[in-house]
Amino acid sequence: MKSKKTIIICALVTILILGGVISGVSLLFNHPLRIEKPTFIYIDRDDTADSVYVKLQRDLNATHLTGFKMLARLKKYDQQIHSGAYRFDASINTLTLFRRLSSGHQTPVKVVIPSVRTLSRLARSLDRQLMPDSTEFARLVGDSAFCASLGFSLETMPALFIPNTYEAYWNTDAEAFIQRMKKEYERFWTQERKDKAQACGLTPVEVSTLASIVEEETANKSEMPMVAELYLNRLQAGMPLQADPTIKFSLQEFGLRRILHKHLEVESPYNTYKHAGLPPGPIRIASIQGIESVLNHAQHDYLYMCAKEDFSGTHNFAATFAEHQANARRYQQALNKRNIR
Repeated sequence: MKSKKTIIICALVTILILGGVISGVSLLFNHPLRIEKPTFIYIDRDDTADSVYVKLQRDLNATHLTGFKMLARLKKYDQQIHSGAYRFDASINTLTLFRRLSSGHQTPVKVVIPSVRTLSRLARSLDRQLMPDSTEFARLVGDSAFCASLGFSLETMPALFIPNTYEAYWNTDAEAFIQRMKKEYERFWTQERKDKAQACGLTPVEVSTLASIVEEETANKSEMPMVAELYLNRLQAGMPLQADPTIKFSLQEFGLRRILHKHLEVESPYNTYKHAGLPPGPIRIASIQGIESVLNHAQHDYLYMCAKEDFSGTHNFAATFAEHQANARRYQQALNKRNIR
């Protein structure tokens, strides 16, 4: 009888101990994090286990990392740290957190390709959105051999990038991301768009080049098809484009408010006052709307335009040089009145 009681007592003690152990393990690995909304944590290629712990504490308010560290030691996490962006919900616990990080099961991020004036600005923008730094992107878009492998030159490379929002893994390397943009370029240039470009007498790259000038010429989106048609009329007539934005690009002085005769003397293949036809490549990364304004240009006979004297950002259009001169005089007078030199 006594031995039976002893067995029962031992069993109860064992159950209590096991229950305590299970409860302790449950607390270690099922401990919820203290975040109020879905949050990203970014693991860099040079992160160590210790720096990951710091990020967990800082970004996810992970105050109890005992369970995570135990799993990290057991699974040798310090030898297999996966870079990437990982999105966690408020309900995440320690075990799931470790499984996601240790397996490299990251979350795609949204990457915005902006319509900017230079590839260096694009590189800086991508630096803020993806793990590679700006120098990695800049090196590639400045490498003529790499550009040629994609079917572009240093001058035409801006046409490769179609401004839009894309999904990508944060740790995608610079070359892989640019290769991805080549696929997006090919996806964008459907047969319908290629046919419209051909009807304009242009290649897709030339459409982007003209679109970049149109966008620099007017901030009024509804006016863009009018401006596009004007330049197409000039190209067809064999006239020089004489586009002021190409002068600003040649000088790399985008803030110029008044183009003077001395500016027109700049020696550059982008100077469309000196060189007929389109410049060697886009003077900015043209937006989709800019490209569409060329492909779906307006129908008119205008050959000249001049900024309106009310500084509204729109233009007066003219079919003859005499009409254009009258428009230009009004604009020059408005500039002088405002003392804009």
